[in-house]
Parts: sequence; structure tokens; C-alpha cells
Amino acid sequence: MPSTLYTDISLLVTNDETLDKGLLGELEGAAFVEEDGHISWLGEKSQAPDADHRISLAGKTVLPGFVDSHAHLVFAGDRSVEFAARMSGESYSAGGIMNTVKATRAASDEELDEGIATRALEMYRSGITTFETKSGYGLNVADELRSVKLAVQHTEDVTFLGAHVIPDEYKSRPDEYVSLVIGEMLEACAPYSKWIDVFCDEGAFDYDQAKAILNSGIDAGLLPRIHANQFTSSRAVELAVELDCASADHLTHLTDKEIDLLANSKTVATLLPGAEFSTRSAYPDARRLFAAGAKVAIATDCNPGSSYTTSMPFCIAIAVRDMQFTIEQAIWSATMGGAKALQRDDIGSLSVGKVADFVVLDAPSYLHLAYRPGVDLISETVIAGTSIYRSNK
Repeated sequence: MPSTLYTDISLLVTNDETLDKGLLGELEGAAFVEEDGHISWLGEKSQAPDADHRISLAGKTVLPGFVDSHAHLVFAGDRSVEFAARMSGESYSAGGIMNTVKATRAASDEELDEGIATRALEMYRSGITTFETKSGYGLNVADELRSVKLAVQHTEDVTFLGAHVIPDEYKSRPDEYVSLVIGEMLEACAPYSKWIDVFCDEGAFDYDQAKAILNSGIDAGLLPRIHANQFTSSRAVELAVELDCASADHLTHLTDKEIDLLANSKTVATLLPGAEFSTRSAYPDARRLFAAGAKVAIATDCNPGSSYTTSMPFCIAIAVRDMQFTIEQAIWSATMGGAKALQRDDIGSLSVGKVADFVVLDAPSYLHLAYRPGVDLISETVIAGTSIYRSNK
């Protein structure tokens, strides 16, 4: 296979802790060789081996591709009116999800697929190289099934989220809906899914319901993750740790006990800056999680109701400004943290043997991702050695 040398890199973020170069494994004046979609050599540019092709990235920064471990890309419709109402002082609740459910049920497969593809392209343009996406806007067997069947055409990290909320037609019969989710719906969706998720919070599913749903998914061969503590501190974090969930996501409200539980578990604490931004909710303080030793990820939570963004740089800037991340912590959480939340060890970092997923910034340092919020700094996005987006600037 042909090899490509990327050289003259102003600053290379590797996330390789063995280099003893800080949290991000930063190298100046570095170079690396990509071959067959993987990194085959990395080091000082003066020591670089010959390669079939040579690309100079003078004055630019390279970092691992962003890993978005929490997104909802399968939907139809628009909820901008709800957003405007929140900006005028109305509060957010999980009930608005049903507006998207109605639109999604009415949409054709072609419309839903086009929506996924459009939002995925936006993610690539923002430097995201790996993304997870969920079902959850069908909430019946037929529409949940077509959601995961469409999603798996765009990513291998598909999550079955039939337990997003209890749909209107089952409001008076929640136990019947749980039975549907863990029975016919799970059986239909499991072959197209890798993960199972549940919204365990006020206005959605309680601890017992969530535990039954996740355990059923585990029995079907799916890996668990959980929406936790967006509206209130509940037993969701306890459940996440009890079942070894890959990640507990949102975590807007956390007690010291819950932070200790996360810090002493395998579960990644995934924060979603766009959700707090778009709902005018209080931001969680990431310093508490880092101080306790928890593993932290940042994700976009792209969805039409509470976080309609596909931009990881935007989420990084908010995390730094309003969630008290250092810039280094935010970059790590959007790359390595996301990889850990998806239980992937081949992405999220750049070292020999890793997949050549990386982002080229038109900036001398990654600091500019927070320093210049709202500015398009993504020069190129590369997945497995193939350039899938290049800026025209």
C-alpha cells in the first residue's frame, strides 16, 4: 500500500501518555507516516523515513479526530419554535420529544436517510471522525426498526433507544410500554444495534424500569449506556456503575457520592455542553469529576430539541468557558474521552498502530479551538488515511 508522510507540523497532539509530554502528548516539529489507514511511524520530522507521498502542514496543528459518543441523528422535523420559547424564559422538559416522534413517524425512509447523511457531513466538517447515533424518535416497533436499519448504514456505533420516553399512547400504561421495549422492539432492533440506552430521569424511566430495559439489552448481546441526571439527581448513576455501563451521559446534577461512584468505576462521565447551552440550564462543574479521577468525555448530543449542533469545536469552547474544563482537558475529552466512552482503543490518539483518524487545524495551536469560538478552523478531516473534508480557504 502507498504511504504518506505528513511533515512540518507546527504542533502534534498525540494523546500518547507514554511520551511524558503532558495530558495531550504534545510534539512540536513532528511528522508521521500513514500507511494502509494506520499510523506506521511518528516522531521528529528530522528522523522521518521516506514515503511514497509527502504533505507539508507548515504552521498547522494536527490532533486526533474528534469522537462523538452521544448523538441523535435519526429524526425529522424542526423544533426551533421551542428553542425560541426557551430563550424567552420557558423551561425545558422531556415532553417535547414527542413532537419529534410525530414528525419522524410521518417521514419517509429517504427523508430520514438524507437527514442522517447531511448531519454526518456537518460532523466531518467540524473534525468529528467517529460518531455514535441513537434511535429513539420512533417509539414503536416499525419506526424504531427502520431507525436503526438506516443508522447502521452510516456508523457501526448504533444505539437502540426505544426507552427514550414513554410515548403518548402508553402514558397511562407505562409498564406495557416497557414490556414492548424489552420484548418485540428489542428483538427487532438488536441485530442492527451495538448499544442499548435508556433515559433514566424525571419524566422518563425510573430505576427499576431502566434496569429491566438495560438488562434485557445485555441479555440480547448489546452493550449498555445511559442518559443520567439531566433534570435531577436520581439513581441513574448508581445503575450505570452497577451494570458497568460504558458511559453515563448528561450528568447535569451530581452529588459527591455519585462522583465517587463514577471515579471508582469503568463508566465514562460524558458531559453534553450543547444541551445546557440550548436549554439555559446550569452547567455541571467538570473540575469535580477530574479532581475525583473520573474519566470524562464531551459529546455534541446533536438532537432537534435540546442541542441542535454538530460542532465539536463549539462544544469544546463551551466546556472551557462554562463547565470549567482546562483547554487540554476539553481536547482530551473530545478525543480520547469519546473513544473510551465507545470502548475503542484504536482511535482517539495518534501513535504507531492506531487508525489514521486526524484533524488538521488552520491554527498554530489547539488553544485556538477555545480562544476563537465560532471560527471555522478545520482545514482537513481524515478518516483511516482518506481525506473526507478539506476546507476551501
